[in-house]
Amino acid sequence: MKTFRKSTVLVAAFLVVAALTLSACAPAAQPTVAPAPSVPAPTAMPQMAPTPQPTAMPTQAPNSMPAQAPTTGAGTKSTALRTALNNLLGEHVILAANATNAALGGRNDEFKAAADALDANSVALSKAIGSVYGTDAENAFLPLWRKHISFFVDYTQGVAANDKAKQDKAVNDLIGYTTDFGAFLNSANPNLPADTVASLVKDHVVGLKAVVDAQAAKDYAGAYTKQREAYQHMQTIADPLAGAIVKQFPDKFDGATDTKSGDLHTALNKLLQEHAYLAAAATNAALGGRNDEFKAAADALDGNSVDLSKAIGSVYGGDAEKAFLPLWRKHIGFFVDYTTGVATQDKAKQDKAVNDLIGYTRDFGAFLNSANPNLPADAVSDLVQKHVVGLKSVVDAQGTKDYAAAYTSLRDAAGHMQMIADPLSDAIVKQFPDKFR
Repeated sequence: MKTFRKSTVLVAAFLVVAALTLSACAPAAQPTVAPAPSVPAPTAMPQMAPTPQPTAMPTQAPNSMPAQAPTTGAGTKSTALRTALNNLLGEHVILAANATNAALGGRNDEFKAAADALDANSVALSKAIGSVYGTDAENAFLPLWRKHISFFVDYTQGVAANDKAKQDKAVNDLIGYTTDFGAFLNSANPNLPADTVASLVKDHVVGLKAVVDAQAAKDYAGAYTKQREAYQHMQTIADPLAGAIVKQFPDKFDGATDTKSGDLHTALNKLLQEHAYLAAAATNAALGGRNDEFKAAADALDGNSVDLSKAIGSVYGGDAEKAFLPLWRKHIGFFVDYTTGVATQDKAKQDKAVNDLIGYTRDFGAFLNSANPNLPADAVSDLVQKHVVGLKSVVDAQGTKDYAAAYTSLRDAAGHMQMIADPLSDAIVKQFPDKFR
């Protein structure tokens, strides 16, 4: 039975000072991390709110794109807006789940780092809103968004302390919040019905609650399944929000959001961002000796790989899907090797894994170029190499328990995935214009 001690935790500037009862457990033994089977690389691919709470968000015509808009080509400005909102809202779910998982596991330093990263995501989301509706809206949105996060802190505290009354109050607060948030967005954009927004945010709340409950029960397979569902659900909020903004300001955003090209951009961005976060979750659990969590995270990561291969197959066919999956899994196997080297302080193993990963980037560049001449092999290789280096930085920081650096590097690595997803999407649309007209 865990013994809990009171600790005062300041979560950025917005969370209330809380007495968290967190355990200080001795580190478990490192898991035996077996590398994925070697797969020969194919040479070609077949063709929460303020006090007092605002009742309305000021409206203002946009004069710039959201802060998270891609720097590479991403189709239209409407598609860029849709992508930015999906990436930010999806990241919100993952960082919230990481924070609650660390809190329930008694990992104080990791919890604070995850919570700080979560708040940075909230700030970025408020800036995206502000880029459309102005500074007053940005300043009103941020404390309102932070408010529901604070309610989740309350719920997690209640779960950790087996305090049913605290849990029930937090749930009631969250349900009430959904109504306030729906009214808030509707005040800014009449294309967003308050009841519809409230219903979607309620589903978000229920989904994250299910993640926390599974984490508390140490049902890590259930927790990662629920996390992936909650991550995907955020698209049902991001897509209507982007569509409503474009409808409200048609002169500022060219094109519609609900296009086949937009669907492709969104799908690849979401899958590749999720890949980075799930890979980091698996390495973090492995380095922390949390065997059951490592297996669940690794299984979720492989589920993401399968989904990514299906996205490729939806464009290039079943043979391409079957060829892509083992090649993509191969670089994950090399990261397993690297993580094992870090865990055992085996420098030779680390160096070999890095060399294997660098070599992989060239194979992957040639692989994509064989399918789509709009994707230069060297350019793809360079982008994937940056992905490899970014994730390596995350693993290195996790290995030294520098969680602040780990989450900073992780957000950078996840953000960089858009530099792969956007050019890949653009190249596919260019290759098959009739398919994505």
